[in-house]
Amino acid sequence: MLDQLFEFIEASPSPYHAAAAALDRLVASGLVEVGRDDPWNELEPEIGWATRDGGTVVAVRAAAHVDPDRLRFSVIGAHTDSPNLRLRPQPDSGAYDYRQLGVEVYGGVLLNSWLDRDLGLSGRVTVFNSDRLSDRSRSLFDDEYQHTHFPFWSDADEDRTLTSTAPRTVLWRCDRALLRVPQLAIHLDREVNDGLKLDRQQHMTPVWGLGEPSADGFRQFLAGELDVEPDAVLAWDVMAHDLCPPARLGRDGEMYAAGRIDNLASCHAAVEALVGLDAAPDDTAAVVVLFDHEEIGSDSATGAGSPILADALERIAQSLGADREQYLRAVARSLCVSADGAHAVHPNYPERHEPGHLPLLNGGPVIKTNVNVRYATDAATSARFVSACNAAGVPHQIYSHRGNLPCGSTIGPITASRLGMSVVDVGSPQLSMHSARELGGSDDPALLTAALGAFLAES
Repeated sequence: MLDQLFEFIEASPSPYHAAAAALDRLVASGLVEVGRDDPWNELEPEIGWATRDGGTVVAVRAAAHVDPDRLRFSVIGAHTDSPNLRLRPQPDSGAYDYRQLGVEVYGGVLLNSWLDRDLGLSGRVTVFNSDRLSDRSRSLFDDEYQHTHFPFWSDADEDRTLTSTAPRTVLWRCDRALLRVPQLAIHLDREVNDGLKLDRQQHMTPVWGLGEPSADGFRQFLAGELDVEPDAVLAWDVMAHDLCPPARLGRDGEMYAAGRIDNLASCHAAVEALVGLDAAPDDTAAVVVLFDHEEIGSDSATGAGSPILADALERIAQSLGADREQYLRAVARSLCVSADGAHAVHPNYPERHEPGHLPLLNGGPVIKTNVNVRYATDAATSARFVSACNAAGVPHQIYSHRGNLPCGSTIGPITASRLGMSVVDVGSPQLSMHSARELGGSDDPALLTAALGAFLAES
């Protein structure tokens, strides 16, 4: 399981790549890929289907026979995005014979963790599909490539040709060591070990070359990468990623280190749980939703604050023969497991944890609670997840945040308030959350996958 997670993390330097990798896995398992603008009422739910929009994926498998009056949803929600550094629309800058790229900080980044790392770039790029494309570039933009990497195209667009000037959006990544945010030498800041303070605007701008900055240097570089003319590059959503691959860690390999454990570990577990489901229980639709933009509040067209999940559930219900009344009743009897990283107790900072709730690496999935509903767990939903853990034969742990520290949140409360659906917040324990490179227990991915699989299989 850990090796499969490593492959998924390596394939997912950006949320767009994560969504594509998840969709590829789902389709390879037999699910049918559909678009959000395709009709869903003619699909076969017991086979399952999945749709992708940018960095968000929704997938479903339903029982072969469903009584609309008894329909319920078993939902697993996670998120594909992670805190990082994202390029500005006009990133080229620099001084003193350094070429630099302007970035914005995305989410609650541990800024110091991005210093002195070799960074690549990844994301999505929108280009003109026109005579600005070179011959080699045209070979990249064939029908199969368009189908795989241009999610805004539907099957109705198959008759469009490369002579069209309509823009296309393509996934792109560069795993060369392109960027670095160099830290100031200790000789120039003797007090740095007494408390490093980083200004997001001034201190986090990476270097990527020497010489006089070009007004359009990054666009020209990107055009070269895609083999198009520079004026064919219209816009980009591009971000930095650490080039160090995932690795086992520790004397006996009992831990692992990787970028984006929060929350690709949960995404991978959710997808594998759905893939491993032999059949959905009677009258049940098993749903996995992987949202984008959780790290910045979820208020976007593809975040948990959008109507994507509610719309998808209603369309699933309609495809199973349910009307609006039956759909609303189904939501009322359903449960969502919001899967996101959990805080393991830190051996060097035990005073930062609530002393009665100290999750351990490799101790099993963590049920996260908060009376102010920063997590959406309540007694009833907690008991449901404990039942799933027991059915899977895996241990579970409980997390409660220290009372004199502000508590983070997840898609759980958002999903609960948008849909009126019961939610339990869970996750694998980890250290270094929101670092460029995080730390987890090697056993925990398989334990979380097993628990989520048991939840989907519960009748």
